[in-house]
Amino acid sequence: MKDSQIVGEALAQVLPKTNKYWFQQPHLLKLNLLLLIPLLSSSVAGYDGSLMNGLQSLEQWQTYFGNPRGATLGLVNAAQSIGSVLALPFVGVLTDKYGRKPILVLGLLIIIVATVIQATSFKLPQFIIARAIVGFGGMFSVHPSPLLIAELAYPTHRGKYTSAFWTMYYLGAILASWTTFGCQDYQSTWSWRIPSILQAGFPIVQLLFIFWVPESPRWLVSKDRTAEATETLSRYHAPELGSEESPLVRYQLDQIVQTIHQEKIASSTGWGALISTPGNRKRTLIAFLVGFMAQWNGIAVVSYYLTLVLETIGITSTYTQTLINGLLQVFNFLAAVGAAFLVDRLGRRTLFLWAGVGMLVSYIILTACSAVTATSGNSSAGIVVIVTLFTFYFHYDISFTPLLFGYPTEILPFNIRAKGIAVELFGIYGSLTLLAFVNPIGLENIGWKYYLLFSVLLVVFLIITYFLFPETKGHSLEEMAVLFDGPQALGSDLDKVVSKDATHGSQHHEGI
Repeated sequence: MKDSQIVGEALAQVLPKTNKYWFQQPHLLKLNLLLLIPLLSSSVAGYDGSLMNGLQSLEQWQTYFGNPRGATLGLVNAAQSIGSVLALPFVGVLTDKYGRKPILVLGLLIIIVATVIQATSFKLPQFIIARAIVGFGGMFSVHPSPLLIAELAYPTHRGKYTSAFWTMYYLGAILASWTTFGCQDYQSTWSWRIPSILQAGFPIVQLLFIFWVPESPRWLVSKDRTAEATETLSRYHAPELGSEESPLVRYQLDQIVQTIHQEKIASSTGWGALISTPGNRKRTLIAFLVGFMAQWNGIAVVSYYLTLVLETIGITSTYTQTLINGLLQVFNFLAAVGAAFLVDRLGRRTLFLWAGVGMLVSYIILTACSAVTATSGNSSAGIVVIVTLFTFYFHYDISFTPLLFGYPTEILPFNIRAKGIAVELFGIYGSLTLLAFVNPIGLENIGWKYYLLFSVLLVVFLIITYFLFPETKGHSLEEMAVLFDGPQALGSDLDKVVSKDATHGSQHHEGI
């Protein structure tokens, strides 16, 4: 695939000429390995989501905490989302003020403390409070990570890396689901305490290596630390020629400096900037809708309440429930990773539309077969329900998993990127908080009929996607402004940079 199709013609012209793959170039190999550290932040959220599915399947956990049901079970699952929502008013402002790395470190430390509280729980209130703290700390980990990745990644790698961010959700889900599956035979409280303890595993690994991860060059420029930003870009993007001689470094730096300067002139950097221009209002709306739709498309039912869904079709065995949960997470991870490598080839809009149709068809079949199973006890229909769970997840995995943060991070300019992601996170965790209470009540009272709501919503979301979501393939982070603000968003100075550097050679064969 041509570089111009990934990052646009202007940026492609200044990419270094090489016949080597990225892993054959020490600076890109080092950069991509370091970016694995913030990439793991989504694994914490994935561990939590799958952990609660697993724990709800364990009789030991159910018995120890008095078999929570209905609103009580809803509070247990909502606690993490409540903690996340409480952090949102602060995390965007702090990330812009103090940088991406310090806030990420703070979040990791909070999660580790919360894990200790959860693993030592003796009463349900302690367990619930611990989950709320996990959610609070999780926002300080999840929020700055995609920003750091997008603002550090090599231009031709950005789309794949930002799309890969939320796919790591399933790495955490795999660890949690198979840990609970392996601990189910323990008759003591260690059956659920061990999975709780391992929730600190990813944060500890991240803390061990976070020191070597550089700060975002875009954040450095915004704080008038341009020399440090230049050194970072030179070291990790084009170390062969140095910052003064590299066309790529000079082009990126000129683009970043000019864009941030124009953003500061055009609008404030406060929360009001999110709605200060027509372009920003559209960006903010899309960011919120991506987060909102990612939960109200029905995934929250089968994600946090897989146990109740399986019980509605007669699968009550702890062994079978935990096994299905474990296999589902592996399947999800493989599908999401595959889609992350296709975003530059197929495009973001194509994946959203394809997935929207696939999820709608899957949910209609799931609803119909659940109804047959509930009314007639037909075991064949129950098997079809399990199959459609996998097909629904597949289509969710190829769109909302890789693009949940990848797409909003791309369309938001630097001056509102952190706050825009906070708005998206509100859409996600605000929805999860409400759904955590509503879902168990709906499933227990009306069973399969509850799925009809999400079938209708999927139709609405497909229409919204078709008319509102633009394609972002083939644009750099700064050039994305043209899609929302028009050609005047980028000045003519950059054209001079490109024409000046074009003589240095434009062929670039490095791949990923």
